[in-house]
Amino acid sequence: MNLTQVHWTTAGLWLAVVVSGLYHGVNPGMGWPLAVSAGLIERSERALIAALWPLTLGHLLAIFVVLLPFVLLVTLFAWRQQIQIGASLLVIGFGIFRFVNRHHPRALARIPPAQLGLWSFAVAIAHGAGLMLVPIYLGLCETADLVPGHAAVGALINASLGMAVLVSVVHSATMIAAGGLLAWLVYRYLGLKFVSRSWFNLDATWAVSFVLVGALSLVISVTSVD
Repeated sequence: MNLTQVHWTTAGLWLAVVVSGLYHGVNPGMGWPLAVSAGLIERSERALIAALWPLTLGHLLAIFVVLLPFVLLVTLFAWRQQIQIGASLLVIGFGIFRFVNRHHPRALARIPPAQLGLWSFAVAIAHGAGLMLVPIYLGLCETADLVPGHAAVGALINASLGMAVLVSVVHSATMIAAGGLLAWLVYRYLGLKFVSRSWFNLDATWAVSFVLVGALSLVISVTSVD
């Protein structure tokens, strides 16, 4: 892979991080209706904005926690392709599971909506929001060429950890920007009655997106040349 291809691949992977953030943000299951509800109850846009912060932090933490184990796996450079293939199959399997079983875990119902940070963290984990980013993260680690010669394992872990943090932050920032804008529009012009009348369910699309991301990553992993 030449330098130009690496640049285009890296740009495409970062675009995928941003697009997935927009997708998660638009999905009402990630919590923006709760921000609308907070704003309407308090009759204040400040309450809406305040509700977005714990939703963001919960989602950010969930993404990072899922990526963290792969920070260590990246150090096994000799097994890079096998790790990418395994991660791709894991994402595909989770997508199929979510498509067959679209019921939300009962444990989520036990978390009070007022605890927005904990709720956002649990929902992101349960819905595999971080898992969707694993193949993208591994691809970014590869294109960043984190192993120049015989680099020390400690330096590699630090570089991988930095990439995981950056992916988590960029994705979560994009997610809350999209969700926050949608929440503000509903709060300012439409209200929760509009949401209840025109609720859109993305569960099937959510599941299919896992399969597509995993399949694309699997093809790239299998066809890549060492």
